[in-house]
Amino acid sequence: MNIGRISGNNICEKPDNVVKHMHDKISIAPVLIGAINWGSIGLFQFDIVAWIFGGQGAILSRIIYTLVALAGIWCISLLFRDSEGVAITDNDSDN
Repeated sequence: MNIGRISGNNICEKPDNVVKHMHDKISIAPVLIGAINWGSIGLFQFDIVAWIFGGQGAILSRIIYTLVALAGIWCISLLFRDSEGVAITDNDSDN
């Protein structure tokens, strides 16, 4: 089994896809924060980010909103991407 770099879930990835895969995982967290925040706005009319960071106009709130937006834009690419990994099979017989 000499295929190359193997990740923890037994998928062989090309080195140029490693950074993109890392960005995918990192971008999920802000998207989830945004989803929870929008859910609280829709259900309770309560903006969690603004409450934590001092209002919608506060610089920290605006940074969080911007990071969530950028992560959401990155996640759009997940909808149009094919599978990036190849399943690894072990052809060697272990006796």
